[in-house]
Amino acid sequence: MQNMKKVAVIMGSDSDFPVVSAAVKKLKSLEIPCEVHVLSAHRTPAEAAEFAKNAKANGFGVMIAAAGMAAHLAGVLAAYTTLPVIGIPMKSSALEGLDALLATVQMPGGIPVATVAVNGAENAAVLAAQILALGNDELAEKLEQMKRQMSEKVAAKDAAIRAQAEQL
Repeated sequence: MQNMKKVAVIMGSDSDFPVVSAAVKKLKSLEIPCEVHVLSAHRTPAEAAEFAKNAKANGFGVMIAAAGMAAHLAGVLAAYTTLPVIGIPMKSSALEGLDALLATVQMPGGIPVATVAVNGAENAAVLAAQILALGNDELAEKLEQMKRQMSEKVAAKDAAIRAQAEQL
């Protein structure tokens, strides 16, 4: 695809991968190159900062960061880059992800992090694709096709349920 930037998919722990893999699958289905990494805002802060500082020079256009509990990863990455950062708050056993959601959305002025739903990996990938599509007509068309397919599926379900309802 024309001038395709990569998406960095970063998680605070490898235990996040079962959820985050939905983002990787969606990016790959849209033919968007991505790299997956485990970096921690707390356990590897220097490495996380270094990755973010060099992300633009290394060909990335967007970063997705998944973290649970304190969920500082997206904010740490955003502090060191001008690239868009999308946070995925991860569900934890203690507070069902509310802690991660609040940590991800409560960023100070000047350090924005776009935030999707708790465990919302697929939407993080779609948002990353929409950002990249601003400068890529081919990707924009793929996204429009994806939306048309979703609409067609809903229309088919509508017709099927109306037919069932008439049989009652």
